[in-house]
Amino acid sequence: MPLAVRRDMHDLECMEHELLFRLLAFLGLVAVFAAAEALAPRRRRAQPRARRWPTNWAITILNAATLRLMAVGLPVLAIGAALDAQANGWGLFNRLGWPDWAEIVLAVLVLDFAIWAQHLLTHKVPILWRLHRVHHADRDMDATTAFRFHPVEIALSMLLKIGVVYLIGPAAVAVLLFEIILSGTALFNHANWALPTGVDRALRLVLVTPDMHRVHHSVHRQEHDSNFGFALSIWDRLFGTYVAQPAEGHDGMTVGLRWQDDRPARLGWSLKLPFVKA
Repeated sequence: MPLAVRRDMHDLECMEHELLFRLLAFLGLVAVFAAAEALAPRRRRAQPRARRWPTNWAITILNAATLRLMAVGLPVLAIGAALDAQANGWGLFNRLGWPDWAEIVLAVLVLDFAIWAQHLLTHKVPILWRLHRVHHADRDMDATTAFRFHPVEIALSMLLKIGVVYLIGPAAVAVLLFEIILSGTALFNHANWALPTGVDRALRLVLVTPDMHRVHHSVHRQEHDSNFGFALSIWDRLFGTYVAQPAEGHDGMTVGLRWQDDRPARLGWSLKLPFVKA
């Protein structure tokens, strides 16, 4: 068998293993944070889980299917882009020859900043906000909110990551590590989990905590236009978009959008939201 064919088969096997590993890690973390929410909830729910979760999980399945379809239509997704860039010597890191540890750390930082910048743009660009408000329409904030994004937004986010990966040329393991960190921290900071005040204060020096990110889900524009980070809190502090606490307190604040009612718990309504006037 030709060497190029063997290499392609090996890369495909690695990508399949990566997908399985990420799925198992994701499901394990969902279970952990769902248990934490049940044992130490931060806020009372506006809607029961049985009403919201089927829609949030259905959106998650649609998003996974969207990415699989993209993998058919595109030669690579994020991990594949890193392998392709490495094979062709494309991207910054593939030209610098820095130590692996430095490359991984810097790649994670660059990718996290890219996601922060993308998140900010989804609030500032009207057409992107129409897509992103599907995420903000959830009347409660818990672990399942972390993956409640419209499939079109998920596709656009993946295209952004592919572009950044080709630009910087990180090792595939760096992209895999970032994807795991991003999923894990998104589940963590959306969790309806009552962390001790001291723990929250210490963690948010580095990471986005649930109380920090909950401000971002406030109905008030000046609050939901803040705290755009998913993993690291440094970007909001650096660019002046950090808000420590909601004006009405975490128990008194309203999560969601000003005009909404119980309709975000319906799948069809959520998927149509970007394309209707509301």
